[in-house]
Amino acid sequence: MSEQQTIGERANSPHRLCLAPMLEWTDRHFRYFLRLISKRIFLYTEMITTGAVLHGDRQKLLGYDVSEHPLALQLGGSDPAALAECARIAEDFGYDEINLNIGCPSDRVQSGRFGACLMAEPQLVADCVAAMRKAVAIPVTVKTRIGIDERDSYAELTDFVHTVSQGGCNTFIIHARKAWLKGLSPKENREVPPLRYDVAQQLKQDFPDLEIVLNGGISNLQESVDHLQVFDGVMLGRAAYHNPYLLAEADTLLFQGHDPIPSRHDIMEAFLPYVEQELAKGVRLQSLCRHILGLYHGAPGGRLWRRHLSENAVKPGAGVEVLRTAWELTR
Repeated sequence: MSEQQTIGERANSPHRLCLAPMLEWTDRHFRYFLRLISKRIFLYTEMITTGAVLHGDRQKLLGYDVSEHPLALQLGGSDPAALAECARIAEDFGYDEINLNIGCPSDRVQSGRFGACLMAEPQLVADCVAAMRKAVAIPVTVKTRIGIDERDSYAELTDFVHTVSQGGCNTFIIHARKAWLKGLSPKENREVPPLRYDVAQQLKQDFPDLEIVLNGGISNLQESVDHLQVFDGVMLGRAAYHNPYLLAEADTLLFQGHDPIPSRHDIMEAFLPYVEQELAKGVRLQSLCRHILGLYHGAPGGRLWRRHLSENAVKPGAGVEVLRTAWELTR
């Protein structure tokens, strides 16, 4: 296959640009807001455990607005039967993909025997993937690290990827850092272990038939464009959360879209009716505004915007007028 053909195939990847699943951040309100900025970025939910899906309020946990498509549900779990049942439920809800979390290193996740610790059990992960693949018609993908603790050799990583691919996983989202299961907090595990893009690149070279999506430390669209010369897709996380408007040119730059680039004003005009709708349902303003503090990052009035929302959206009974006032401070 020629390099030109390979790049052409990457251009058609549904995972060309993704939003990382982020616990307590990528809820349905933030995803709706982000969809007003980019119509094409592939969105992921925050991780939801199989126990929560099977025994919790499914509409609250899995509900979303139809505008959020394409949308993947990220699951946390290690029991093939439970994961298969959750995958069936998610498919019935209309999700476009199931993603299995093999990357989270927190103690709570480890105690439930899922997340990054499962890198030590590639056959179990393969069994989980196979069970979900058998249960649903939508794709099943895996998000993983490049190693855990002292088990970070390239040989172990390739064994993991090969074994899991045999279970039917064709797409691996690679957070290009190892994870320390003891001694580092989840935040430190996102910053302390060094980024190893070279390892992820070697993985793509050694598994050319697999879709490899790069995650970790990508901070803007130009970096994304550069990485797409090598990888099938890129995944942005906290950079997009703290400065969501950096995605405003994503559809034009990465997807060759022709729609006008939305201004911050356009985004707020589209978001206000949603806010009013959710407030009418009893949702607190703070639950909506906490996700949009970064909209005016680096723009005139941005500091006043953040301060007004931070100080006033938390007040009991705060209504849409708080958001309107903050918006006026940016003009």
